[in-house]
Amino acid sequence: MRIGMALNYSGGFKESVAELADYEKAGLDIVFVAEAYSFDAVSQMGYIAAKTERLEIASGILPIYSRTPTLLAMTAAGLDYVSDGRFTLGIGASGPQVIEGFHGVPYNAPLGRTREVIEICRKVWRRERVEHAGKHYTLPLPPGQGTGLGKPLKIINHPVRPRIPIVVAAIGPKNVELTAELAEGWEPIFYMPEKAAEVWGSSLAAGKAKRAPELGELDVIAQASLAIGDDVSGLLEFGRPMAALYIGGMGAKGRNFYNDLARRYGYEKEAEQIQELYLDGKKQEAAALVPGEMLEKMSLIGSEGFVRDRVQAMKESGVTTLNVAPFGKTHEERVKLIETIKDLAS
Repeated sequence: MRIGMALNYSGGFKESVAELADYEKAGLDIVFVAEAYSFDAVSQMGYIAAKTERLEIASGILPIYSRTPTLLAMTAAGLDYVSDGRFTLGIGASGPQVIEGFHGVPYNAPLGRTREVIEICRKVWRRERVEHAGKHYTLPLPPGQGTGLGKPLKIINHPVRPRIPIVVAAIGPKNVELTAELAEGWEPIFYMPEKAAEVWGSSLAAGKAKRAPELGELDVIAQASLAIGDDVSGLLEFGRPMAALYIGGMGAKGRNFYNDLARRYGYEKEAEQIQELYLDGKKQEAAALVPGEMLEKMSLIGSEGFVRDRVQAMKESGVTTLNVAPFGKTHEERVKLIETIKDLAS
């Protein structure tokens, strides 16, 4: 089981990257860099590549709507080059608030677009002349949709690898099925190992049945907050605001993927109430209704024995990369947590 971490740079990006060398020495395997409506992730990942030696670097995630498929492929190839083959392309659909609100692009056909993006990226990395006639992307543009001067091109540079790993962030049944069919890795959010088979098992099985053998086993990347000790249970409360934001505020009624997931986990009543309160501006009240059981089972917060058992539950459910958010008062404490979880996972 690999140990990963999402880069938290709220206190300063360069300062966070400077600390990565210590996490790398402690056994951290991969770092994920987010891109929401913040600084772009690409410039940040290039900086990380220059400041680390062994650590794998992943986008977590690049939205498929804000870049053309070929630009995503070029970007991935460039990051793989400057990192000497340490890059993983994490992609996802994001949500209509960001895509339509910040980028001004219609949020449509996320499944179909994801499939075509993956196909086009792999053509670019194989240095094929890129020709694609899909429902959502046509390369080159045909006469009547441009000047008519477009021609099939292949990337000038020789990529370090002809197939850069692709991870897809997905939680919906059809999107998870597509991910299990086409991608090297799958990154769900709010992962509860006890519920994974019930919620996603059939989708994963359907996708794997169509999976090409050369893709290998699907890398399952689960996220969890991490704190180890006899008096750390109170830290679970820090997960409430984010859970409420996603379950309650990331979308309208009937169009919130995270709310749907909470319902599929069995928290129908709580999901409905959280959404109503959050959309009504009552964020604290919404956060208070996030089920404690859900927070606990998604976390690695507790005694060392508890965390060891939770890691085992993650493994048994199919998790192969554990993406942790270590809680510690100091940098040294957080580094120690990475060392400990690396030991427990092995």
